[in-house]
Amino acid sequence: MTGKRGPWSILSRREEYDNRWIRVTHHEVITPSGDAGIYGTVHFKNKALGIVPVDAEEHTFLVGQYRFALDAYSWEIPEGGGALDGDFLESAKRELREETGLRAARWQKLVECDLSNSVCDETAIAFLAWELEHGQSAPDPTEELAVRRVPLAEAFRMVNSGEIRDAISVMALQAVELLALKGRLGSLLKT
Repeated sequence: MTGKRGPWSILSRREEYDNRWIRVTHHEVITPSGDAGIYGTVHFKNKALGIVPVDAEEHTFLVGQYRFALDAYSWEIPEGGGALDGDFLESAKRELREETGLRAARWQKLVECDLSNSVCDETAIAFLAWELEHGQSAPDPTEELAVRRVPLAEAFRMVNSGEIRDAISVMALQAVELLALKGRLGSLLKT
């Protein structure tokens, strides 16, 4: 036996796939019920980051792009990755600039969460960014992005109607909507 993870016993493990973003591991296990089984895990080599940029007119900026894994086009908040041992806020600032050309003077963490925790260890942090300054975007060469400025109310509607389905975008925009509903968003943006 090579170890335990909570009530699971790990009999063996082997790396099935590894690239610069993920590693996939196959585990032979004894389940909590005592039966032999298998478990596959995906280890992410970066922290997922999302940003809800909000301007003085309470508009936000959405990024549209084709998502290969889903074979679908997706509207999302600006997102990217940051090194696990890095400064996540600095990585979020870089991603916002790259995808939208925006820089923000003010930042606040909105939410931190685990994504698809039944098969992977990917975690995410989303930030609210305001006091925006426009500049030139510089997307990654693998990205073909469209950027749209929309009223926050429209972004909230897009989440509620299912037009925005990306998990980080949904969680972050709902966190901003909750701030708005509690009457705290307007005062926060004015500070």
